[in-house]
Amino acid sequence: MTDSSTTDDATDRSTDGETTRPTNRRSHVREEYGEIAATTDGCCGSSAADATNEPEPTAADDRARSIGYEADDLETAPEGANLGLGCGNPVAISRLEAGKTVLDLGSGGGFDCFLAAREVGPEGRVIGVDMTPEMIDRARGNARESEFENVEFRLGEIEHLPVADGTVDTIISNCVLNLSPEKPRVLAEAFRVLDAGGSLSISDLVATAPLPQEVREDPDAIADCVGDAAQIESLEAWLEDAGFVDVSIVTEDDWSEALPVVSARIEARKPA
Repeated sequence: MTDSSTTDDATDRSTDGETTRPTNRRSHVREEYGEIAATTDGCCGSSAADATNEPEPTAADDRARSIGYEADDLETAPEGANLGLGCGNPVAISRLEAGKTVLDLGSGGGFDCFLAAREVGPEGRVIGVDMTPEMIDRARGNARESEFENVEFRLGEIEHLPVADGTVDTIISNCVLNLSPEKPRVLAEAFRVLDAGGSLSISDLVATAPLPQEVREDPDAIADCVGDAAQIESLEAWLEDAGFVDVSIVTEDDWSEALPVVSARIEARKPA
């Protein structure tokens, strides 16, 4: 196994910039996403109504459609769950089955959790974990307004998941792994909580070449999901080091004109 598992995380531990230290990075990201969660209509638009009281499409809805969600997905989730975040549709690639248990890393307002709940049905279970209290409050409020009784949201860091060993069938995540200053630990935790034969299906941003140091140390670039996008080779090594097999990272759309960052589907499996 190569030593590339240290490539992308080294910046967080060696830099003299206080904002890029893991604890301070988490605080900055938590603050940014807390502000998004606290806004009435999310980060990307308002939910206006026309004369017939039918909600007009929001910028968040338009963004969701642009990254792979269907109109039926937007209708399934309760209003306020889609915050216009993410870079793909992990539920669509996860091939969820009825009765299974799903864990969403960085669940935000709960959008993907509600879509997963539809797929696993009432006999299944969906757990969302997010480190931002405002996001958890919003997601729990959305759950109370929904028809889904098999969804719960837990406050916690994805580097230290509040989930028991071997209790999850599928893990999904949408543009959250790149925010973590300790990505290998996140993947090790994912491996721990998966049952044997369980799968990982992530939509995230990855770097196709090294990013400039000033970008990697910019707290706003990190919070915008591009500043600490990991290189593909590093992700592959971290997944294999954690114990995953059948690792697949498929790049999709360019995400930035100025930086070598693209969206990707990241899939892997815990051995049976």
